[in-house]
Amino acid sequence: MRQFISICVSALLCATGLQAQQNQLNLYIWSEYIDPEIITDFEKAHNCKVTVDLYEDNESMMAKLEGGGTAVYDIVVPSDYIIQPLVKRKLIQPLQHDKIPNLANVDEQFRSPSFDPGNKYTAPYQWGTVGIFIRKPKDGDIEETWGLVFDPKKEPGPFVMIDDSRAMIGAALKYLGYSLNSVDKKQLKEARDLLLEAKGRSKGFTGGVDGKNRVLARGVTMSIVYNGDAVRGMGEDSETHFFVPKEGGDIWLDNMCIPSKAPNREMAEKFINYILDAKVGAKLSNFNQYATPNKAAKPLIKAEDQKNPAIYPPSDMMKKLEYLNDLGPHNRLYDEIWTYVKSK
Repeated sequence: MRQFISICVSALLCATGLQAQQNQLNLYIWSEYIDPEIITDFEKAHNCKVTVDLYEDNESMMAKLEGGGTAVYDIVVPSDYIIQPLVKRKLIQPLQHDKIPNLANVDEQFRSPSFDPGNKYTAPYQWGTVGIFIRKPKDGDIEETWGLVFDPKKEPGPFVMIDDSRAMIGAALKYLGYSLNSVDKKQLKEARDLLLEAKGRSKGFTGGVDGKNRVLARGVTMSIVYNGDAVRGMGEDSETHFFVPKEGGDIWLDNMCIPSKAPNREMAEKFINYILDAKVGAKLSNFNQYATPNKAAKPLIKAEDQKNPAIYPPSDMMKKLEYLNDLGPHNRLYDEIWTYVKSK
């Protein structure tokens, strides 16, 4: 009898533990990248608890997944160029589209991207650009060029660079007139040398959010940041300005993915579907001030944001922007450059 009771109690405890796990969502996401109210509303709607861990760059996120994070997190939000490496290393799993009907809300231009045909592994989250956030000079005249970073004669004052290897190497390549996906060793050496010289004049590398905050605190005159961080910064200080340099730059698409061993896959799919709801998608972009890939959400975005070129670049600039590609075996060239620049 005692054995029977013990078995029943053990079964009850296991069932309770399973229920607790099912009512949990572990989100691993960039800092300042989701409205806290969205988290709270999702918890209420699905009677669950959401825990949030933060990262500042794709490479750190991937390293965390490789170190066991695939069995810890239910949702990660990687950028376009790192999706294929995540797939090849079996760090993310295919989505069950029948569980995510709001995928139908995604704008056609963001469906079935080249890095994930058929959206097998990804659902788009937000898109944006990388550029320069700067304190306006007293005369108000700014030459909108990467030369502010890479030409000592044009440097407007102290600056920091973003701690993002592809974004920074890409900026140097664009300034030199090359593709930010170049695999030409001569071009990459030029970019490396340009970065190294700029590093010597800079206040170092930091995350996009910190770069924005340092401009606001007047610790530096300019920083290289993601556009949404800068837009929020401009909202706090009218004496600041953001632009994508005239040479062009990086356009990125961040995506929601489910790690390969996610403990709460069902809740993860509910979360993806929730974010892709029109009203929630609009709430997300109105908070982040990044561009939405959600066609159904677009009419609900603040009118002033829809007209803001720092969020939705004009057509002539869009033609100068490039997505970062996974460069396969050539990725090591970029890794070598970044290691060399950071270590000097």
